[in-house]
Amino acid sequence: MNSDWQLSRRAWLARNRMALISVAAIAAYAVFVEWVWGWSPLLRQWAEIGFSSVLTALALLIATYFVRCYRIYDYFPEETAGRFLLLFRVTQVHNLLNIMLPFRAGETSFPLLMRAEFGVPLLRGTSALLVMRLLDLHALLTVAAVGLIIGRSHQVVAWLLWTMVLLSPLAFFLLKARILRPLRRVAPTRLLPHIDEIEAGLPEHIAAFLRASAMTMLNWAVKVAVLAWVLAIMGVAPLAAAFGGALGGELSSVLPVHAPAGVGTYAAAIVAGAVSFGAAGGKAALEVLGRASVNAHLLIIVSAVAGTLLSLVLRPRKGSAT
Repeated sequence: MNSDWQLSRRAWLARNRMALISVAAIAAYAVFVEWVWGWSPLLRQWAEIGFSSVLTALALLIATYFVRCYRIYDYFPEETAGRFLLLFRVTQVHNLLNIMLPFRAGETSFPLLMRAEFGVPLLRGTSALLVMRLLDLHALLTVAAVGLIIGRSHQVVAWLLWTMVLLSPLAFFLLKARILRPLRRVAPTRLLPHIDEIEAGLPEHIAAFLRASAMTMLNWAVKVAVLAWVLAIMGVAPLAAAFGGALGGELSSVLPVHAPAGVGTYAAAIVAGAVSFGAAGGKAALEVLGRASVNAHLLIIVSAVAGTLLSLVLRPRKGSAT
């Protein structure tokens, strides 16, 4: 009897593990926000901005989570077919853990969750994650370069260099066979299956690679635009500075140096990016910029929590393929 109860409990935990992890992560975030900033001051600040603007920004940020999820859905079509909502929950838990844990430690959850929920081998999931993070970094740097080029002299040369940088991932993708072929020749036989799994984590063909790149660009374009708009309505000026602040914050989120929940590092990166793109350096302007950077960071955290809550609400029904 006791054995049957233990088996039943294990089966229940296996069925509901993603929901339990999601709830635990959301609860930890709620406590963390209250401890560091407090929910009451946060809501008062948002009331000053206007809740309609905040809700619009949250809706657009959550929309980017669906784009990111679809990128993975398209990346692993066989493993995730018909299970988009489950994948959405996986990506949201990964996002929460990635924000919460320092030094990008949360990234390790992605291959582990993909193996647990979809049977994707660890090396394949890790290889895919590396490709997507490189595409993320490339997209952000490419967008940042646009701001640096506009208004500068010798724009023809600058735009030619920018175009080369924009297309550089495609060049590396086309060279993947030439890179892997000699690697297979020199690698010990026991490592060949691992190399095969790493290759399986790369886009299968050029169309898949271009789709992944396009969705990456769309995701970051929307996210940076939303954050720039939020910073602008909170008093960050000129608009180029708001754009630079948004880029700075998001660049800090994909680099290895990352404090728990981005506390300190994200807001500091917003300030640095905004000043680099023309924000005033006076005391009053920096105070406005400092408050705006903290509020923008909190908006990102709340959107991540809201996205995870939505993934729980959108839980696939029994017998449903999605």
